[in-house]
Amino acid sequence: MRVSQQRLAFGFSWPHAVLAVLVFVMEVIIATQLPHVSWIRAYLGDALVVVLIYAAVRSVLRANDYVLLLAVFVFACCIEFAQYFRLAERLGFVRGDVMYTVIGNTFSWGDIACYAVGCMAAALLVFCRNTLVSRQFKQVR
Repeated sequence: MRVSQQRLAFGFSWPHAVLAVLVFVMEVIIATQLPHVSWIRAYLGDALVVVLIYAAVRSVLRANDYVLLLAVFVFACCIEFAQYFRLAERLGFVRGDVMYTVIGNTFSWGDIACYAVGCMAAALLVFCRNTLVSRQFKQVR
């Protein structure tokens, strides 16, 4: 089936679920064990969060990987712009609330660049996986 003909459907994917758990563990380690290494938390953490969202969603949905990565990037940018408009504070959340932490409180163009890098890295891995699978399929024929 061609990419343009794929439809959104529910279906569990163990590899994506495992990836989501592994990236989540990495994010927890970064947040709890490496807060003093600010560049890791600020840059690597932001690049990994889009991979985490992609893997989590992809673990339960069958969708075009590239479209899903674009949707994750747009979602991350929307959250970032919500920070610009101080949405968490406007909704009544205070520092320390889970939702205040999830939404965040500081807008940064650098964060958007990190989201883009994370999505592009994931897209590159998807492309490499698809190319490898395609080559293996051709050898079997």
